[in-house]
Amino acid sequence: MGDVLPVADSRQVRRYARALTRRHPGALVTALGLHASAAAAGLAGPRLLGDLVEGVSRGDRSTPVDRIALAIVGFVVAQAVLLRFAHLASARLGERVLATLREEFVDRILALPLHTVERAGTGDLLTRTSRDVSALSRTVRLAVPETLISIVTIAFIVGALLLVGPMLALPCLIAVPVIWAGTRWYLRRATDGYLRENAAYADITDGISETVEGSRTTEALRQQARRRARTDADIRRSYVAERYTLWLRTVFWPVAEIGYLVPVSATLVIGGWFYLRGWVSLGQVTAAVLYVQQLIKPIDQLLAWLDELQVGGASLARLLGVATPDEPSAPAVGSSAGPSVPRGGPSVPVGGSSGLDGGRAGRPGPGRLAAHDVRYAYRAGRDVLHGVTLVPEPGEKIAMVGPSGAGKSTLGRLLAGVHTPRTGSVTVDGRPLTGLPLAELRTHVALVTQEHHVFIGTVRENVAMVRPAATEPDVRAALAAVNALDWADALPAGLDTVVGAGGHPLSAAQAQQLALARLVLADPHTLVLDEATSLIDPRAARQLERSLAAVLAGRTVIAIAHRLFSAHDADRVAVVEDGRITELGPHAELIARGGPYADLWRSWHGPYGQVPSRDERGR
Repeated sequence: MGDVLPVADSRQVRRYARALTRRHPGALVTALGLHASAAAAGLAGPRLLGDLVEGVSRGDRSTPVDRIALAIVGFVVAQAVLLRFAHLASARLGERVLATLREEFVDRILALPLHTVERAGTGDLLTRTSRDVSALSRTVRLAVPETLISIVTIAFIVGALLLVGPMLALPCLIAVPVIWAGTRWYLRRATDGYLRENAAYADITDGISETVEGSRTTEALRQQARRRARTDADIRRSYVAERYTLWLRTVFWPVAEIGYLVPVSATLVIGGWFYLRGWVSLGQVTAAVLYVQQLIKPIDQLLAWLDELQVGGASLARLLGVATPDEPSAPAVGSSAGPSVPRGGPSVPVGGSSGLDGGRAGRPGPGRLAAHDVRYAYRAGRDVLHGVTLVPEPGEKIAMVGPSGAGKSTLGRLLAGVHTPRTGSVTVDGRPLTGLPLAELRTHVALVTQEHHVFIGTVRENVAMVRPAATEPDVRAALAAVNALDWADALPAGLDTVVGAGGHPLSAAQAQQLALARLVLADPHTLVLDEATSLIDPRAARQLERSLAAVLAGRTVIAIAHRLFSAHDADRVAVVEDGRITELGPHAELIARGGPYADLWRSWHGPYGQVPSRDERGR
């Protein structure tokens, strides 16, 4: 399991909740006002019924029974109408607050550095984006409004009870110590319990996702028993965590039941004694008992939703824990994480009329990327890069080759600002790359990995998401640059065809072409391509790379690939072995040296090391 993402403390949660409610003062006042009016309308019935009982008990034939009955019915209807509009206002307020929460959480997720996500693992983040968001949705839409309704109703009923007779409110005090002690005991344990429960569920999600994604490797290495044991252990921890919160509820609820049922009996008994003593009238006792009876429902709802508030509070703490990091991350354009586009417009200036001509108008500088003596470790004391120095010239294409596990992708992520070197520096125009503001970093460098993602939306939206203000010609030019325009136009609705989950299916190659079209439209001056065409067949990949070469002229390109024709076409080749650059130079020079690169070239092309023809490269 990775390092779990942080969780906000209770003070941060309360401060954020208060700030959130202050954003919608009008809607909040309207909802509370309607609920208060509904509660006030509901208080008239017991008082009128008490007056009716009092009149009948005195034998007063002038008591207007019919008018009192009609008045009670009128107040009940008025209460129903007010409740209808009150719940509608509460639902609207809840949806507004929930929309704000979701938007801010998406901003936090997109601002996370990729190394933070990788270190934490996907399970915790997936649980926060699914289970915690779902729990918080229920809390915001239902628990918070219902809690406010219950508090307002309780306040009005207690006020009405005091007006009927202060002495008749005394029996209710019997329940206060019981409810107070039980609630305090529960609240001191519930938040931590629900946090442990959510964390345990995150471990289950993480383990299952790893097992599914690595199922072929698990089967090949005969590790099924080990993965099952991991899943069983995660389920046991989740069971223990959920059993603990269930135990809290089984203790709390019986105490709560006693706390709000005893006052009804106490008010009836003690009120009857007061009546016999002549201290109160029969009508007052009747109204008081009815008011205390009315208290049961809002108190019951308050305590019920209090449990839901604890669940929602724990989820909100986990969501707020995904804080915006100090270190910016490079946008993995087209990667599984998706591009992160700040609000308010495109983050990357575009040169030329269409942004696809390789112009550098509006760029902050020439874009000289440099790595000096960088070392990096995923685990303390175990460096995977050892003093690597690489200084590409602006506009130069460098191919990084080497055996799997040599550190090529790690070095590429350092050059893209995804990782921060343990020692050494990665700079652009002399400034530390990871110290740049996120919006500025995106104008310098973009990372395209062999992973890809198709977002739910149209083809046009999938491409233009890196530049929301892009015009139709911009989008079409970007698709044409990666040889995707023909098949995109041939879709049922052309560029308006909905793709992604539930939409028109795309092949892996088409999805990767969409990712590359985003890159073309984003228009950074430095590109790190980590086997960006690996999912396209060699012949198509060769054609695609040639198209990209024309479009990306003038940009610095660092290409990580196993297909050595990329190295043949590069200005220089960097051979990475065991976390070090062992050779660096033009293709022909390295072949003439007869070193590691020449060995790689011969192993790929045969003993003669001849440059393959176009047809041979496509085989």
